[in-house]
Amino acid sequence: PAAAKLVGAFNNQHFANIAWAYAVADVDAPALFNVFYINACVEKKDGFKIENLCQLYQWHLWQTKEKSNAGLPQDLLGRSYKAFISEDPSVSKFQDDVVSQITSIGLDPQEEVLMDSGYRIDAVVEVNGNTIGVEVDGPHHFVGKSRSPLGRTILKRRQVPAIDEIELVSVPYWEWDNLGKSQTKKQKYLRKLLGLAEDN
Repeated sequence: PAAAKLVGAFNNQHFANIAWAYAVADVDAPALFNVFYINACVEKKDGFKIENLCQLYQWHLWQTKEKSNAGLPQDLLGRSYKAFISEDPSVSKFQDDVVSQITSIGLDPQEEVLMDSGYRIDAVVEVNGNTIGVEVDGPHHFVGKSRSPLGRTILKRRQVPAIDEIELVSVPYWEWDNLGKSQTKKQKYLRKLLGLAEDN
């Protein structure tokens, strides 16, 4: 890739952004992400901001778990992982409503579950012996006013099933809004989403 020729001129943000963009696009680039790239990241490790470290962590997951390539060395990986899990979870009214309705259909959701991958899942439920993660996707998970998911949402949807080996389902805000205030409609929606039989 052309980016490989420019590595020497990269700053910290360039290193993180390029790595993250390739991970989101799922485009393998061994000519770029080689020992020289990784060593350059190590040399610049003290200049990475928290956002950059989070991007590098997601790139590391992509490299090592999805592609079986070399990832970050232990020291930089530890710092990146710590940054990735450092954000305190915040629960929206939207999430409260979804979780409340999940409880109403007889399930026992666990909220803000930290997975082995480092991702936090809004709610995790057991359905017929299977573990399912439920993501409550508000507007901040999408590009502008579109229904196209952001890069971080794309990665989460792809990496959690691949690494944590659980099914991940999404409740997009516009689908939930279309249900209005009807608890019956919301519960029917969740039953279908989670593969539960209709409640007779």
